[in-house]
Amino acid sequence: MSNEATQLIWGTPITCHAFNKDRSMVAICPNSRDVHIYKKSGSSWAVTHVLSEVDPAVAANAFYPTAIHTLLVTSIDWAPETNKIVTCGQDRDAYVWSFDGQTWKPQLVLLRINRAATFVRWSPQENKFAVGTGSKLTAIGHFGAENDWYLTDHIKKHFRSTVVSLAWHPDNITVAAGCADMKVRVLSAYVKSVDPKPSGSAWGEKTTFGHLHAEFGTPTGGWVHSVAFSPSGNVLAWTGHDGNVSLAYGPSSPVITVVTNHLPLLSLVFTSENTIVAGGHDCVPYLFAERGGNWALVDKIDKGVAKAEFGNSAMNTFKQMDKRAQAASTDTELNSVHQNTITSIRAYETVGGQVRKISSTGVDGKLVIWKL
Repeated sequence: MSNEATQLIWGTPITCHAFNKDRSMVAICPNSRDVHIYKKSGSSWAVTHVLSEVDPAVAANAFYPTAIHTLLVTSIDWAPETNKIVTCGQDRDAYVWSFDGQTWKPQLVLLRINRAATFVRWSPQENKFAVGTGSKLTAIGHFGAENDWYLTDHIKKHFRSTVVSLAWHPDNITVAAGCADMKVRVLSAYVKSVDPKPSGSAWGEKTTFGHLHAEFGTPTGGWVHSVAFSPSGNVLAWTGHDGNVSLAYGPSSPVITVVTNHLPLLSLVFTSENTIVAGGHDCVPYLFAERGGNWALVDKIDKGVAKAEFGNSAMNTFKQMDKRAQAASTDTELNSVHQNTITSIRAYETVGGQVRKISSTGVDGKLVIWKL
C-alpha cells in the first residue's frame, strides 16, 4: 500500500478537513476560528482562501458580524455537487459558504443553541445538513428562501448529552447520532418542506421528524466518537472511547463488537459493505473486515518502516551516554506516517461503490492520502 503524505502546517493540529468534488482543493481548520482552503499544484498544496472575515461593507447589510466564527471551528463539510461548504464552531454558530468565482461568501445558519456546535454533515442530496451540538440536540438545517438564510429544526427529545458525531443514511431521511451519553441513536430527519414523502427504510417505516428508530450503546462503556452507515445503509458502525468498533444490522439487531487493545479510535469510515477503516490516538489507521460472517481487526494500513541502527550497539550506547548522559536513545519519532493523533478520516476516491483511497489529518498537521 502506498500513500501520499503532506505536511500542510507545522506545529499546529488539523482539527478537521473536507475535499471538494475533484479533490483539487481541501478545506481544513488549523485548530483556530479560521478555515484554510488549499489548492493542489503538482505535488504541493498552497493556501488560496481563508474563511475568517467578510468585507465590512457586505457585513453592514447582512445578518452576521464582520468576524465570522469567533471561536474554534469544530467541523467542516464540502458538498460535491453544489460546491457549498458548511462550517460550525464552539461559538454556537454555523455558516454555509458559496463561491462566487473570486471569494467565498457566508450565509448565516439560525442554530438557536446555547452550547457549542460540534459536528456537521451535508445530506446525500445536499438539500439539508445535520449539526450536532452540546445543547443535547441535533439541528437539521435547510435553506429558507424567504429570508435568504438557513433555518433549523431541532431533534432534542432523546438526547441526554452532547451530540459528538453524525452520519446520514443514503435515503437522505435517516440520520445516526453518536453521543457523549454512550449511546448511538438512529432518527428520522424528514423535513416536510424539503423532502418528498418517503416510503420508509430498513431502519423503520415511520418517518415523523425526530422519530427514534433505534438506540444502541457502547457495550464496554465510553462516549461515542464516530458513527457511519455502510454504502447500502443497512449496517451502522460506531466507535467509542473504549477503543472498540461496534456494528448493528438494523433496529432490532444485536450489537456486534470488535474488541481491540488499542487506544480510542476517533474517526471511522466504511470503505465497502464489509470493510471499515478507523484511526485515532494510536496514530495509524486500522482495517476492520467481515470474514466468514464475523467482523475482526484484520490489518494495520500504516505498516511503518523499521529504523536502521548503524554500528555496534555498545558503541551506540556509549555515544548516547557521552552526548546526553543517558544510556537509551531519546528519539521520540514514531514508526508511522502520522506522528500524533489522527483527528479525521474521510473517503477520498470511490470506484464502483468501493473506496479505493482515504484521507486522514492529524494533530501533527499532516494530510495523508492512503491507497487501500
